[in-house]
Amino acid sequence: MDLELSGKRTLVAGASRGIGRAIALGLAREGARVCAVARGAEGLAALAAELPGAGHATVVADVISAAGASAAVDGAVAALGGLDVVVCNVGKSFARTVADMDDDDLARSLDMNLWSSARVARRAIAPLTAAGGGAIVLVSSIWGREGGGSPGYNVAKAGVVALGKALAHDLAASNIRVNTIAPGSILFPGGGWDRRQQADPAGIAAFVARELPFGRFGTPDEVADVAVFLASARARWITGACVVVDGGQSRAF
Repeated sequence: MDLELSGKRTLVAGASRGIGRAIALGLAREGARVCAVARGAEGLAALAAELPGAGHATVVADVISAAGASAAVDGAVAALGGLDVVVCNVGKSFARTVADMDDDDLARSLDMNLWSSARVARRAIAPLTAAGGGAIVLVSSIWGREGGGSPGYNVAKAGVVALGKALAHDLAASNIRVNTIAPGSILFPGGGWDRRQQADPAGIAAFVARELPFGRFGTPDEVADVAVFLASARARWITGACVVVDGGQSRAF
């Protein structure tokens, strides 16, 4: 299937590792031009060396801040000549219990998981509109759809799902589609599950047997395939959706 992404100008925030990296590579394999954004220059350089095709770019920016989000969008527009697709993929969990979640912890969770997406998406509206429309893909979590994970992360990722719905409704008139992806537990080198697995292999093996119906973690590529499809013209009649990519892990209907 031709996803009709050849030549599309795409921004991927949080692109240097894990799910964001896989999405950037997936878009590039479909012929899109990718502007990869992350805080670390080293990770971006490693990604840039692997991106197939030509016309790609990187921007070092921390999209958690308003200034960083503006730098990311402005840098992508300058490098690519405009934008057709935006992927917001930044997230991290902090305190594991409500008792440990003070005001600063909740603020960090909201900044990292919700405000990063909101700031990039809002700043991308103008260039997407100028291009005649496009697609925004937000990366949430199954813990944005039901209870689970750390409390601040749970609250913030639920906000991402709500944000996607609100943006989709308001931006349809500008021919901009907005969808959210809710990954389950995804394993990749250096990620949270990788660290937990190394620290407690028996405990994580028990978790996998108990919680993951296929008996394994998901992979970044399995999430990226869905993100790339939602970014493409083949998903032209999908907007405001939250697509679960979790191998049956979650319990919500």
